[in-house]
Amino acid sequence: MNYRIIDCHTHVYPDKIATKAVESIGHFYDIPMELDGTVNTLLNISRQAGVDQCLIHGVAVDALHVRHINDFVIATVQAHPDRLMGFGTLHPDMEDPGKELDRMLRAGLCGVKLHPDMQKFSLGEARTDRLFAVCEGVCPMLFHTGDKRYQYSNPALIPPIMKKHPHLTLICAHFGGYSEWDDAVKCLADENVYVDSSSSFFMLGKERVRELIDLYGADRVLFGSDYPMWQMKAEKETLLSLGLPENDLQKIFSGNLLHLLGKE
Repeated sequence: MNYRIIDCHTHVYPDKIATKAVESIGHFYDIPMELDGTVNTLLNISRQAGVDQCLIHGVAVDALHVRHINDFVIATVQAHPDRLMGFGTLHPDMEDPGKELDRMLRAGLCGVKLHPDMQKFSLGEARTDRLFAVCEGVCPMLFHTGDKRYQYSNPALIPPIMKKHPHLTLICAHFGGYSEWDDAVKCLADENVYVDSSSSFFMLGKERVRELIDLYGADRVLFGSDYPMWQMKAEKETLLSLGLPENDLQKIFSGNLLHLLGKE
């Protein structure tokens, strides 16, 4: 194995609120959280797992907190530039998403994360469209996608977005449809739509994971652990155990992400 490994899907929180934030996420998904959500723990477990870099995400539940969340992600990445990259966040209710996007990109972030289920907006709403417009051709967006409990991020909402914004680059988390994988595979055929492996292995057996990778194509799959939900080393080892060709593993572990970020 002579390639970099990058975890494209991690979340971190300021130490003083990490415990509360992680508990809140655990309650939202009704899943026990494996880790504490702090930056130091992320750095330590990624080293132990043999992961070279992590992409951290920010999510603001309302427009008022967007800048504050992005400032934390920016400061965290700047404190650990060799180990961390960052996606900031936007919200459809904010006054000028283009201005905030420009600010975060100039500060070193490289994309935008949206979690419609937690931010309480639909990817199909008219007010959300301006977020896609400011990111199209500028930077990738990563969405939490799918959850049978909600319709905010249903995979079926993605094709109309791509039709209107053909130069948008999307990463649809959780193999494109958390608990809705059959629908996701049918909906996410656009070559500019990638998927990540986060928070999926625990519900999918190895055979189904391998099948999804084959259906999407290794060129469109990224490795993600969803720290602090799962142990990064275990997620990495599961992927390695699937019997994928080395060339495909290189793409999934880092090549595809570096390509879409223009960092090859």
